[in-house]
Amino acid sequence: MDQIKEIFQAGVEKVVLNYSAAMNISLVTHASKLFGSQSIVASMDVKKNLWGKYSVYTLNGRKSLGVSPVEYAQKMEQAGAGEIFLNSIERDGTYSGYDVPLVRQVAESVGIPVVACGGASSVEDMAAAVRQGGASAVAAGSMFVFHGKHKAVLINFPTQEELKRKLYRVDK
Repeated sequence: MDQIKEIFQAGVEKVVLNYSAAMNISLVTHASKLFGSQSIVASMDVKKNLWGKYSVYTLNGRKSLGVSPVEYAQKMEQAGAGEIFLNSIERDGTYSGYDVPLVRQVAESVGIPVVACGGASSVEDMAAAVRQGGASAVAAGSMFVFHGKHKAVLINFPTQEELKRKLYRVDK
């Protein structure tokens, strides 16, 4: 709790809890009561298990918690998290698009914002996660950093015009 307090005192608006939330859900409850639920984000790493079912994992995808993403998100919301960060670790860095069905399952199961992460290759992927998956926001990394056939490092972001054209809805 002291670390969270120090982070907020440094001017940060939100703290993302992953392993610590999974191991000690009361941390989410206490932190949200002390700092406000809007500032506490529960992060989950998700992949399919041997039976093809989604499961939440810790320790870089090595240890399954034996719980579905929907159940975990609901549990974190009940504990006081104000936002869910949903990371599809099988898609992370693959440029294969967000796992829209997974995003939809989680987004429809909770009443708090869900941020989709893992697999972005284009602004169209982002739009699909929001429009079809119900994500409140999206996160991306590799898409902005690695470019060309050799995946060379070249940090690059979409232009405002591209975002307006492909991501933002403009009702006329």
